[in-house]
Amino acid sequence: MGWLSKIFKGSSQKISQGQYHGKYEDDRVWNEPSNLDAWSDYENEDIDRAIALSLSEEDQKGKNVIDNESHLEEDEQLARALQESLNVESPRYDNGNTYPPIPFPFVTGFRICAGCNTEIGHGRFLSCMGAVWHPECFRCHACNLPISDYEFSMSGNYPYHKSCYKEHYHPKCDVCNNFIPTNDVGLIEYRAHPFWMQKYCPSHEFDGTPRCCSCERMEPRDTRYVSLDDGRKLCLECLDSAIMDTSECQPLYLDIQEFYEGLNMQVKQQIPLLLVERQALNEAMEGEKNGHHHMPETRGLCLSEEQTVSTILRRPRIGAGNRIIEMITEPYRLTRRCEVTAILVLYGLPRLLTGSILAHEMMHAWLRLNGYRTLSQDVEEGICQVLAHMWLDSEIMSGIGSNVASTSSSSASSSSTSSKKGTRSQFERKLGEYFKHQIESDTSPAYGDGFRAGNEAVLKYGLRRTLDHIRMTGSFPY
Repeated sequence: MGWLSKIFKGSSQKISQGQYHGKYEDDRVWNEPSNLDAWSDYENEDIDRAIALSLSEEDQKGKNVIDNESHLEEDEQLARALQESLNVESPRYDNGNTYPPIPFPFVTGFRICAGCNTEIGHGRFLSCMGAVWHPECFRCHACNLPISDYEFSMSGNYPYHKSCYKEHYHPKCDVCNNFIPTNDVGLIEYRAHPFWMQKYCPSHEFDGTPRCCSCERMEPRDTRYVSLDDGRKLCLECLDSAIMDTSECQPLYLDIQEFYEGLNMQVKQQIPLLLVERQALNEAMEGEKNGHHHMPETRGLCLSEEQTVSTILRRPRIGAGNRIIEMITEPYRLTRRCEVTAILVLYGLPRLLTGSILAHEMMHAWLRLNGYRTLSQDVEEGICQVLAHMWLDSEIMSGIGSNVASTSSSSASSSSTSSKKGTRSQFERKLGEYFKHQIESDTSPAYGDGFRAGNEAVLKYGLRRTLDHIRMTGSFPY
């Protein structure tokens, strides 16, 4: 099963030379000029010419000549007025750089702050994100404090402190709970489980972080998975419905038999069902002359040979350090009375996964007991996976129906002893969907391609006609 790899780049806006840079190149800090620092010779000549024209007009209108002192005072007032009018249209200066005036739909000098919606007037203001702001009104969308840092980030149309943006949008690892680091080129790269979408740092794939043997989620640092005695790890959610010994599995075995009877595929022979450890399963697999096994790990086996198998007699308990202790096993001698001597299933798996494995192995038994000739691996394993998928589907649907019908019970009974008519927790239903997803997305030629070919045939022709075609031709109908 392939894991997803995600790479993305965060939003960051920089401020250079004391200037704010938002989405636009003209986002800067402006200082409103109070007067003009210097005039060119050309501008001075314009002022003198304007003064001379004004004096000439006064003479033509027949105004009285005033004394030199009052005349100079009037000239100074006129020059000051002209100078102020030119000052309004002058360019702004900031750190020695000249920028063109920013057009506003108001009279020059009349600006409305986008934050408080009041006039800014003369003085310092910010031009960011296509608007103008009082410096104290340009605030972080997360913490609502003014942004005065050298850099700020944006999400949508909202500004953020870089630290606030990271806290809200930078992905955190679901395993170590730290911010996922950037790679060598500065991009955020992480892995994600294709079904659970658990995000984690790529380094956890190589640092020995354990996975649950059932749902395959990685163990978070603040959670302790249960350690089974064969080295497997089991998360606490999967442990809730785990089947741990042979006697505990018998009610589930009866449910599977009832499921087959409902399909008019009754298995009449009494076939022993044994829950075993991984080592016992591997030893039994080596003792089989024939049979197909799902690598890299086999979790169920339909036996045809006589041999002695070590089965789990009593459910172990959880001791210190979340480790399984006090497991009791006993040898079980298999005798050959028919084509099938026993069905073995790996212990410590959730009820729905145990049931799907059992439904799969039961189909192997049904094929052998009903005289189907030796089939190719993709056909036999494919049709067995179809039955496992059908059982999971029926369990999920019946669980949803029983949850809707149940109104009085507030405490769920243990899933390990519940039948298919019992209630299902939300996680258990999700787990059932995951096991279906595993079957559907399997990439192996026998189990994956075989299932998809068999499922297509069953959907098109029905289960009975598909089985009849397999009996006659050894292949799926197309």
